[in-house]
Amino acid sequence: MHEIADVVFNITSVHLRVLEPTKNVIPFQDATMGPFSAFGLALITLEDEDGVVGESPVNGGYTNILENCLLPILLHSNGLPYKEIYHRLYWSIRNEGFRGPASALVGQIDFALHDLAARKMGVPLHTYLGGTRRDVKIYASGGGTNYSLQQLETEVGLFLERGVDCYKMKVGKDFGTRLAEDVERVKFVRGLLGRDIKLAVDANQIWSCEQALRFIDLTAAEDLAWLEEPLHSADYEQIGRLCKESPLAISYGESERSALVFPNLVSLGVRHLQPIPTQLAGIREWMEVRDLAAGAGLDFSSGGYSLYTASLMAAVGGDYPVEYLYDILSGLESYFEVRPLWENGRFVLPDVEGIPVRINWEHCLKENKVIKAQTWTRKNTREYRPTVSL
Repeated sequence: MHEIADVVFNITSVHLRVLEPTKNVIPFQDATMGPFSAFGLALITLEDEDGVVGESPVNGGYTNILENCLLPILLHSNGLPYKEIYHRLYWSIRNEGFRGPASALVGQIDFALHDLAARKMGVPLHTYLGGTRRDVKIYASGGGTNYSLQQLETEVGLFLERGVDCYKMKVGKDFGTRLAEDVERVKFVRGLLGRDIKLAVDANQIWSCEQALRFIDLTAAEDLAWLEEPLHSADYEQIGRLCKESPLAISYGESERSALVFPNLVSLGVRHLQPIPTQLAGIREWMEVRDLAAGAGLDFSSGGYSLYTASLMAAVGGDYPVEYLYDILSGLESYFEVRPLWENGRFVLPDVEGIPVRINWEHCLKENKVIKAQTWTRKNTREYRPTVSL
């Protein structure tokens, strides 16, 4: 494992590029949003004085935070080690809040800095972080609330052919108003999977505690692996009540933007932690949640942009799974010239420096797939000046 704390970064330019959304396999809907017919990807690219780059998926809709807080620090901190740069980045967003998009943007830049550091060292990111294996388990994700039974059957068949041992589907149809139909769909999918494949469900925060308990009771015979975010993620009192009364494992974490929240979730009785690395304030925070889960004997998984997340999952002990929402994410693979390969229920990582993904930028530019591009350098970025907004 390489220690990034004392690595000196001299960032000379930052590029933001937004790729044209790619069509989903099926327009995708969950309990509270959709249907989504397409899905996009934006990348932030950091380039240092030697021309080495680091990249990360980024939320491209918050350039004001980038321009006012993060990039002035990043581009005017030559000669400073990572630990000092990260400290300045983190505290620059205090007034923007540590539990929203500003925190996630810090994490996305942190991911790109780790990628750059690994590339300069000439090793894959998972190796840089101490990992010794090149493959990670996949858990299949899909089953939109708008899927017909035939579409569910087709998707389940695809995943089974590719060797997954767990499938997660959406419930809470039509803002949680179709509980009986949710139950029937779960029973239908269990019939397709058989009893040897795990089945999990995700309600995207739509139910009350009473509705969630009713659903758990009606699906007790289906041997569900976990129920994901059944209640509003901020309703700690009711989450604690549900965890106390539920025989089924309750999972949370995708909505969080700070690792400091997760001990509270554990104290409430959450038994499956699901942080997304590019939604927390850095790789270290994601690792802290993983260590928390391991220390408490809890289940742990992670999703987001799965092909990027795979490099982190390969760096930690334990055979924890990466979520792969095939319907939405598979279309983006047309932009990749290098990526992890899906083999027998696992992602096998390529032997490349840094992250296990390479965008084919030449193809994207030639085919006009870059729909927005912006570049910052020291010349067009002022030095950092704290601002106060009330």
